[in-house]
Amino acid sequence: MISPVDVFLWGALPYIAVAILVTGLIWRYRYDKFGWTTRSSELYESRLLRWGSPMFHIGLLVVLMGHLLGLFIPDSWTAAIGVSETVYSFLAISLGVAAGVLTYAGIALLVWRRRTTGPVFLATTVNDKFMYVFLVAALTLGLATTLINASTLHYNYRVDVSPWVRSLFVFQPEVALMARTPIEYRIHAISGLVLFAIVPFTRLVHAFTAPVHYLFRPYIVYRARDPRNIGTAALRPGWKRSDV
Repeated sequence: MISPVDVFLWGALPYIAVAILVTGLIWRYRYDKFGWTTRSSELYESRLLRWGSPMFHIGLLVVLMGHLLGLFIPDSWTAAIGVSETVYSFLAISLGVAAGVLTYAGIALLVWRRRTTGPVFLATTVNDKFMYVFLVAALTLGLATTLINASTLHYNYRVDVSPWVRSLFVFQPEVALMARTPIEYRIHAISGLVLFAIVPFTRLVHAFTAPVHYLFRPYIVYRARDPRNIGTAALRPGWKRSDV
């Protein structure tokens, strides 16, 4: 039986999270355009950042691609090209665990760097700490869900979770599908929705930035000195006015 809580969580909360995400991005761009940045701390410390940042971003990219493929490609499509459910589950779990561990190791290294490097820690705001809590929570829940599924192999999320996600895009949320999923999947979904909602108000907003304007900016013209005049001008102190 579907409860009012289920209706709110799986029928309303996704749209609320997306609405906050979109309006927050518009607000941030309109009123805090110069704050739309990662607030890079590379000048303070680069050795740990050089390892942690690529690990986190590459792992997270693979995680996101896995979510997109798993949620938006029906199991009938993979079956049609000869990929059985067993093979798909093995590949999904293997890549998911590897990408999750890589992402988790990267974020752990970045958090350790931020906590132990004095200037970086002093530049850390309350907003950053708030963001890291939700980001690490979402990653932890996602990795735990993958490991639980890998150890039991008793649940195929493409039967319930994937159709529910696709139903949101046609504005006909199938609440009953998500309400009957294992508890770890529901907690992970809620953490993901909350993370979406807070993105515009944290440094994670830089994920929606692309340097498109660089493709259309004018060329920078540098005027070369005439080689015939090199060495002919009299030297003068920098504080004296030139007669040229």
